[in-house]
Amino acid sequence: MSDNDLKLDEFAPDEPGGGGEMLDAGEKAATDLAPVFDVPVSISAVLGRSNMSVAQLLQLSQGSILELDRKVGEAIDIYVNNRLVARGEVVIVDDRLGVTMTEIIKDGDASA
Repeated sequence: MSDNDLKLDEFAPDEPGGGGEMLDAGEKAATDLAPVFDVPVSISAVLGRSNMSVAQLLQLSQGSILELDRKVGEAIDIYVNNRLVARGEVVIVDDRLGVTMTEIIKDGDASA
């Protein structure tokens, strides 16, 4: 491990102040993570799924109705890099669709 690598034990989230301040002059700050802020990720909000044959797919046109496996009002799945990370609800913000996260999925809790 080089001197520039961060270790999880260098941050103290249980300390007063949320662990965002530097603990010692030699400790790393959360701002040292800035290089990962520009890493691109793919985010998908899945309203539902449907299975169909290629022939059925080719028959779809503008205005076609596609039945999904979810009910109205049921939570949607939010994926980051094809990994389920949250569930949420569809909202309208300034005439645009958006998603409000209502549940964060921890590793192992993804009972999709």
